[in-house]
Amino acid sequence: MSTPDYSRRTIEDATPEVVSVNDVTIDVETNVLVAGGGGTGLVAALAASERTNGTVTVLEKSDRLGGNTSLSTGMIPAAGTRFQRDAGIEETADDMARDILEKNDYEADEEMVRHLCAESKHLVHWLVDDWDITLRLVDDFKYPQHSAYRMHAPPGRNGEHLIDELAARIEADDDIELLTNTPVTKLVADGDAVAGAVAGETHEEVIGAGKVVLATDGFAGNRRMVENNCGEIADALYFGSDGNTGDGIRWGAALDAEIAYMDSFQGHATVVQGTGALSTYAVIMNGGVLVNEDGERFGNEAKGYSALAIDVVDQPGGVGYELFDERIFEKLRGEFDDFDEAVDLGSYVSAPDIETLAAELGCDPSATAAALESYNEAVRADEPDSVGRVDGRAVLEPPFYGATIVGSLFHTQGGLLVDEHGRVLQSDGSVVDNLYAGGGTAAGISGHGADGYLSGNGLTTALGLGRLAGRHAGDSLEV
Repeated sequence: MSTPDYSRRTIEDATPEVVSVNDVTIDVETNVLVAGGGGTGLVAALAASERTNGTVTVLEKSDRLGGNTSLSTGMIPAAGTRFQRDAGIEETADDMARDILEKNDYEADEEMVRHLCAESKHLVHWLVDDWDITLRLVDDFKYPQHSAYRMHAPPGRNGEHLIDELAARIEADDDIELLTNTPVTKLVADGDAVAGAVAGETHEEVIGAGKVVLATDGFAGNRRMVENNCGEIADALYFGSDGNTGDGIRWGAALDAEIAYMDSFQGHATVVQGTGALSTYAVIMNGGVLVNEDGERFGNEAKGYSALAIDVVDQPGGVGYELFDERIFEKLRGEFDDFDEAVDLGSYVSAPDIETLAAELGCDPSATAAALESYNEAVRADEPDSVGRVDGRAVLEPPFYGATIVGSLFHTQGGLLVDEHGRVLQSDGSVVDNLYAGGGTAAGISGHGADGYLSGNGLTTALGLGRLAGRHAGDSLEV
């Protein structure tokens, strides 16, 4: 029997995503079933395991853990942590919430934003204190529109290190069972309540479960769903996990779950053409700029890498050119694994003057030189530059470095509405009994489109809702 192509399904398809418990035979049982082994799923499993004496089972559809969290910087935004206080930073959850809401023009669910921001310091302290996860405050640069240093990063500022540590804690916990290459394919329902799932790659089993946490991420890897909901980024490079095919969102929809913000997504403006490496946005926020093939600035880089991704996609050839100098190059080496990888892959070219660099990259040399001089003059005068940028600037001086970059789609931000515990909500406001969701499967906090995404929003909902869902699932079990 051929395997269904789940990546082509949409929430409009009349494909059964939920089966009745009366129509199947339970093969094995667990207390908490977590569908997905990315950041949301691993955090949910740890949170559930410490709240119940029962068994927690994590099922990952691919052969490796991590999902989009492993492709991220792994930086967790949090307000009011002791790490901030030790650095002399006094920030409240309201400060963090204000930044998020102002970025998306208050289009996001304000109550959920404030809830996750209030929980953010507890998330970071819990990871560090209870699970010995390595996190350090980033205090050498801010992402666009962050009013304070609030990012807490793993070693190398790389999500793979965060996933590796979470996975190690999972493997050391005798009450958590972890299986890879085991996709969940359907949910099992007992009336209006979820009672388990069907899972397996070559041999399906029916797993009975007291609670189910959907941590299958979003739908950025499902081209049809992207075209239907996020058309403006549909033709861009996809830079995300292959497993993001919208499974959990479809299962929730089949249970009459409320779905929101399906047009919301996180793009990225600086993926290097050719090597496919991510050129960390720290290049930009330390003073780097972008031009197009005509040597013209085309967008305010300080509005953020997600919003700027659309501007890059709209340029001739769908490419832009990232320009920076040796000061930035040396500052970032050894600080960001992404940057070091990009360097090792030969992503950047260098030249003693801007005209030579532009010629090597393929953008107009004289116009590029004029754009750079205009930028430097604005920085020296402490005035807005030609694109209105005032943040994260510095005079760029030779020798110069550069790369050809493309706009990309990282992950979607729309999904199932959940309550303060991560429980999935139906269209009438009631909960779907025994069902939770987080990360890309749940509705995000970025409003609509790409412009509302603030750096860190993804892990705020992934890890924040993962912890809240796992805690509540464990607490509410009768074991």
